[in-house]
Amino acid sequence: MFLRLLQQWALAPITSYRLFHNFVRQDFAARVAGSLGGVLWLFITPIVNILIYAYVFSVVFRAPMPDEYGQTPFIIFLMMGYLPWFAFADAIGRSSTLLLEKAPLITKVMFPVQVLPAVGTLVPYLVHGIGFGLFLCYLAATGHLTTTWLMLPVVFLLQFLFTLGLVAILSALCVFLRDIQQMVALAITTWFFMTPIIYPITLIPEHLRPLLLLNPMHSFVQLYREIVLLDTFTMLNLQIVTVSALLSYFVGGWLFMRIRHAFGDVL
Repeated sequence: MFLRLLQQWALAPITSYRLFHNFVRQDFAARVAGSLGGVLWLFITPIVNILIYAYVFSVVFRAPMPDEYGQTPFIIFLMMGYLPWFAFADAIGRSSTLLLEKAPLITKVMFPVQVLPAVGTLVPYLVHGIGFGLFLCYLAATGHLTTTWLMLPVVFLLQFLFTLGLVAILSALCVFLRDIQQMVALAITTWFFMTPIIYPITLIPEHLRPLLLLNPMHSFVQLYREIVLLDTFTMLNLQIVTVSALLSYFVGGWLFMRIRHAFGDVL
């Protein structure tokens, strides 16, 4: 039973590829429809936020950079953490309404509803992955490209799986507990400031730094920065993100598949 549910969960985007593709295309188009700026707004928002945080922490607070990053500009250091986070936060933020928005379809049409978390995760990662890819192209052109960059797709995939599992859990629970919608927004903001993204880890007291290992997003951010800016990576961080991603993906998928049959009754 357990393995059969996980198999259905993992293979849903493949066995229902046409449906999955149509949902992804519709969701992507809906993001830019009806606005004058269109797809430009997808890039303007993170860029403005990055400039604001860079000014506050590098000019106003004059946050010291970790010694190992040498003369790396603070805005480069900031973007290496913020851009991957933005994809994660976007997917999690939309998870609370993922099934609620599709309520008319879920209650009237029989289809593999397990494709929806994958759609809700893939679209934000495609959208923000474009910006992240362009930023990496810039860094490659300025001499940062090394063979260690081959680890980037692995880390990005693990982050996607980690996010997908959380999206599955939150979207399923929000069908039964609508208050989770407000809790998700608060949790994302708290998680963001508890993760050394817009500030260096040197601002955190040394006796509290080991607690960051309990935060998988800290390990993801550290891996991106180490791989691209330091040409290395910490094995402990890789182990943490691997375990976190697989645990989130399979637990989230199992929970979603276990309670999916009740969605139609509640929605």
